[in-house]
Amino acid sequence: MTDKVQSLESLSKKPEEPKIVVNLRRIKRKIMVMSGKGGVGKSTVAANLAVGLALRGHRVGLLDCDIHGPTIPTIFGLESARPEVNEGGILPVQVLPNLSMMSIGFLLENKDSPIIWRGPAKMGAIKQFLEEVYWGALDFLIIDLPPGTGDEPLSVAQLIPNCDGSVLVTTPQDVALISVRKSITFSEKLDVPIIGLVDNMHGLICPHCDKPIDVFGSGGVEKAAEDFNIPILAKLPIEPKVAEMEDKGTIIQDQLKHGTEWQKNFEKIVDAVQETLKEE
Repeated sequence: MTDKVQSLESLSKKPEEPKIVVNLRRIKRKIMVMSGKGGVGKSTVAANLAVGLALRGHRVGLLDCDIHGPTIPTIFGLESARPEVNEGGILPVQVLPNLSMMSIGFLLENKDSPIIWRGPAKMGAIKQFLEEVYWGALDFLIIDLPPGTGDEPLSVAQLIPNCDGSVLVTTPQDVALISVRKSITFSEKLDVPIIGLVDNMHGLICPHCDKPIDVFGSGGVEKAAEDFNIPILAKLPIEPKVAEMEDKGTIIQDQLKHGTEWQKNFEKIVDAVQETLKEE
């Protein structure tokens, strides 16, 4: 009987905190980048936001939660990179001294291999990225979510109940705006503060006459912002240079140049997210 009785010492011990709680406590701000539908430039915004904050001296992590279509490794030209493991856990891939990232894309033997997983497997992978990856002390963890309001966004919102904010990316197309309005409601239902909207692909500057061309129309993003009382953080024009830098994996070098109208406008998004550090 005596070997089944707990000792006084074991009874007085405090229960150990879940590893995910301990890991995330060292991160000051967790920011989700979301979109209602695919193809609106969400990963582009997430990647440039992480780089922009890092270039301002902040300690930043970038987590690619798009399990089925991870593009972050390609954007940074790091498709062949592989994370290392030590006693602290999985080490994220280091891009700058103060910028690290993790993606399922770093774990694929073949970049053309599809991820054929159902919901529970995807949630398990996201939990492992938050729990087992040794992020260290960060000012920001930027979380690039897949489009929509399904398994991955819900998993992140449940695993990080105190998420500090979301940035919602859309284009002026009506079909994109219908979807982003759902993302707004999703954030509100899960008590995730909305930092603002990003109006991406907002027109094209004609190379011949320098006049703007509203390729996808206009006015819809303003209407959504007004209906939900949410600020528009920036209006980003269609810029071929941005697509080129992603294809070449030169995002950091090009951010340092600030040579495009897109990048100049993007600084407003970095400003808005940086402001969350000042909030109590």
